Amino acid sequence: MQSGIDYYTTPVEERFFNSSHAILKPSGVWGHGFGIIGTLMMIVGVAVYMIRKRYRKLFNLGFLKHWLELHIFLCTVGPILVLYHTAFKFGGIVSVSFWSMVLVVLSGVVGRFIYLQIPRTIQGHELSIQDLTALKEKIAIRIRSVLSEDSSTLSEYEKVASTDRYKNFKLSTALGFFLRDYLNMKKAMRLFKKRLSLLGFGREERLELIKAAKSEIVIARKIAFLRTSQKLFHMWHIIHLPFAIAMFVIMLIHVGVTITFGYKWIF
Repeated sequence: MQSGIDYYTTPVEERFFNSSHAILKPSGVWGHGFGIIGTLMMIVGVAVYMIRKRYRKLFNLGFLKHWLELHIFLCTVGPILVLYHTAFKFGGIVSVSFWSMVLVVLSGVVGRFIYLQIPRTIQGHELSIQDLTALKEKIAIRIRSVLSEDSSTLSEYEKVASTDRYKNFKLSTALGFFLRDYLNMKKAMRLFKKRLSLLGFGREERLELIKAAKSEIVIARKIAFLRTSQKLFHMWHIIHLPFAIAMFVIMLIHVGVTITFGYKWIF
């Protein structure tokens, strides 16, 4: 028997003569199995996350972020298995479902990025601007006490730890803005580390203060972009959902037609 790579790289019109065709074709034992398992993974991945997210009785059943990670895993591996089920051949109405699936996966990657920009508790609940501001101020008190007698370092640090630096942010100049912001942050942290060394802090305390300083800088960025991130996440839902619905509707039609015409797996 030839390998799967040989089969999938063989031109479609010649696959019938490949020794792996009987098991790897869409209706073959393996090919059909890929489709069934992949479909079930996507259904379970969507269902368990939506149920855990919406039903209050399940709010204490694990952290939401862990359920999201399970959702992402199942809804990433599932489409890959469906891709092998199709044997990389798309046509008819099923192709609409396939490309909808591709768009769902790609938009999911974008959604994951936006989701990470919205600060949350370990349970997965969103933090408000008031929560973030209080957390930032708590960290700031300690950092400012270290830099109180070093005005030049404090000035450089304030540039990257202040939300005001994002007031002039424009999408058209985002690349240059973030590059300058990164360089300013590196400079501020370098001066901060030098200040800690001069003050004679121990290694553990020094690492703790550096971590706190970086946290304040990140929190400042999240405060500045919180409302924008929330709006983008809402817009993402509007785009993501129709593709998911189209994918599942056509998938169910495909499954129904398959069963009607008597295609069975190992049952």
